[in-house]
Amino acid sequence: MNDFIIATVSTSDLSADYMKEHNVPFISYTYSIDEEIMVDDCTEESRINIYKAMREGKMPSTSQISRFAYYDFFKSLLETGKDVIFVDMSRAISNSIANAESAMEDILPKYPNQKFHFIDSFCITVPLGLLVKQLVLLKEEGKSFEEVVSWGENHKKEYIHRFMVDDLQWLRKGGRLSNASAMVGTLLSIKPLLYVTNEGKLVAFSKVHGRKKCLHALVESMKDDLAEYSALEEIAIIQADDYEDALGFRELIKETYPELENATITINTLGPVIAAHVGPGFMAVTYHGTKRVM
Repeated sequence: MNDFIIATVSTSDLSADYMKEHNVPFISYTYSIDEEIMVDDCTEESRINIYKAMREGKMPSTSQISRFAYYDFFKSLLETGKDVIFVDMSRAISNSIANAESAMEDILPKYPNQKFHFIDSFCITVPLGLLVKQLVLLKEEGKSFEEVVSWGENHKKEYIHRFMVDDLQWLRKGGRLSNASAMVGTLLSIKPLLYVTNEGKLVAFSKVHGRKKCLHALVESMKDDLAEYSALEEIAIIQADDYEDALGFRELIKETYPELENATITINTLGPVIAAHVGPGFMAVTYHGTKRVM
């Protein structure tokens, strides 16, 4: 019987419309602007509002999802009587995963006749969303709970993250870079290229001077992990309040890789939780590729 739930978190940065249409419940992170607590509801309106605030010089902060919130979320899923696949973002980036696992230890013994599988995706933001979309597609094609779980566990580390941060001051404010490094980097217009490793960690793999050169370097680096099947699934650009630049970035990708000319390359807006740590101007290309090279 193909009757189970695939659920995820708001930091998959899928749209609220997609998740409603495909019956994908999600648990929301919260963030604060000027001490006002807001819920990441995965709407475009929320994404527009946080960039407006950041452009005005406001510094958002983010919070973990509590064990109690996870418990209530898992309870709402299990009370449907269906089996559950829950896909969360990388534990190497989110400390919330420990709270999720604690909540599972408490709730799952109360539902012994239902299957519940937790996938640590080793992904963040839209690559997590791409993984969830593929799992949903398999489910809608009639694959069983076990088949969907197996595919997710076997392929989750093939989702590639290639990121660029435009302004190092946001990393400094978030405590991920020293004041001196951020100041020197800003003065020299140095922009780090970032990659998510097999361990789900976000690491810098190069530093480039100037935004234009950085975008070209980002595209050039795709050659290391593009697969023949990459063009058969969605390739996703992630932009942070710079849609026009993302349009040009998409054309650059197609010019560089003719085999992607007819691929579906979408442009997605980075959600507020991850945006709070990287700031406006962030750009990324993400896709289902070969095994990660780092």
